[in-house]
Amino acid sequence: MTEHLDTIIIGGGLSGLTIAHTLKTQAPGHRFLLIEKSMHTGGAVQTHRDQGYVAEIGPHGFLDNCPESRQLLAETGLDRESVKAPLKHFVRYVCLDGKLCCIPQSPRKILMAPLIPWTAKLRVLGDLWIRPLEGEPTVAKWIAHRFGPALLPFADAVFTGTYAGDYNELAIDSVMPGIRLLEKEQGSVIRGLARKMWQAKRSGSAKKFTMPAMTSFPSGMCRLTERLTEPLVPGTELLLGCGVTAISRNETGWQVISEQGTHTATTLALALPVNASLPLLGGIAPAMPATSIPEAWIATVVFGFGPNAVLPPGFGYLTPECEKRFSLGTLFSSNMFPGRAPNGHIVFETLVGGRRHPERLALDDATMTRLALEDVREILNLPGAPLFSTVLRPASGIPQLERGYGKLLTWRDQLLQDSPDLSICGFGWEGIGINDMIKSAVKVAEKILNASGSQIRQAEIKGVYF
Repeated sequence: MTEHLDTIIIGGGLSGLTIAHTLKTQAPGHRFLLIEKSMHTGGAVQTHRDQGYVAEIGPHGFLDNCPESRQLLAETGLDRESVKAPLKHFVRYVCLDGKLCCIPQSPRKILMAPLIPWTAKLRVLGDLWIRPLEGEPTVAKWIAHRFGPALLPFADAVFTGTYAGDYNELAIDSVMPGIRLLEKEQGSVIRGLARKMWQAKRSGSAKKFTMPAMTSFPSGMCRLTERLTEPLVPGTELLLGCGVTAISRNETGWQVISEQGTHTATTLALALPVNASLPLLGGIAPAMPATSIPEAWIATVVFGFGPNAVLPPGFGYLTPECEKRFSLGTLFSSNMFPGRAPNGHIVFETLVGGRRHPERLALDDATMTRLALEDVREILNLPGAPLFSTVLRPASGIPQLERGYGKLLTWRDQLLQDSPDLSICGFGWEGIGINDMIKSAVKVAEKILNASGSQIRQAEIKGVYF
């Protein structure tokens, strides 16, 4: 039996690393152990480098509008390394009728853009009089009900880009809980947002609207988790290649049984993706409303071209399902951040699969590469053959916040209320974005240090960006 610790953290992805960093920074004497089953940290955050081309196997970046993320970068010195691509300077596209349609990001420009007929724009105002839907509607049903069907292809693109999901399955209460709560309270999203703006202006807390920037690092997103790992002492604060098989309570707090022995601690932080957490939680709280949630899996086909190929300006494009294309969209990686391709070359990443088309992931690399290139060539001007290509297949899926997910969160919240020395966060529990995970992980660390006894979950209103 090893020494009794203050905290055991299970999971060495971004959430677990953020908890460890916060504990180590704010309470240097706090004795913790982070246990990770694989031989490296980082979880879903992984970067691929080959022949001068840099591509992401996981997330491509995060917006710089989250205070907890900005603080984390400042504390680690990564704020001096980060590279940014401001959304106001980089256009985004949706592929409609086989052509790229530029999507403005400001409300005024969206209103004036010729994306949908004026009759459909006026239909959006119907939100002011339409009653909220009962139950747990899907994103597609909710958007069509509140704002009209003309917005569906654009909404489809947003949620394809965020979740690789199916907006006919994703639940609006789960993916946009703040907006849904506002709708229920005020009877209208537009009226609710206007009221919040008026209240902020009246109280003097109103802030000027600014567009955030996408943030990454010269060597790729893996730099974030690598930097968080650097201060951890191997064997004392960090155990790699050590799977956890069971957790249970004991007289001093928690007992964790792993492949390297038994560990005990006063508090336990489970920092795993939802589906990795549930088997462990089932051993201490068997009345779970679900034993798993759906996941979307994608593959990334990376292409490098020489000087004769030119990408359109901007971040890339997304394709709604109505286009019936092979790929979900393409990210113009060498446009977004410097150093992603050799000098004079370009690199872009085409996404395949997702919630709707898991069968495409069964294709061999050569076939997937050929079909992806054929699809992209119909949209982009790409003379000649690619100088580089590879297929990246992530080791983890993207949690899908579909109907029933809300019940799982309610169950988790009750479990945390009954067990103040237990914390649960990670990929999918509070969202799937980098900022979501950092924010919830910081909250967990502060709960551990302050013994507050609960993780308070609040419905936030998040911006929608393509």
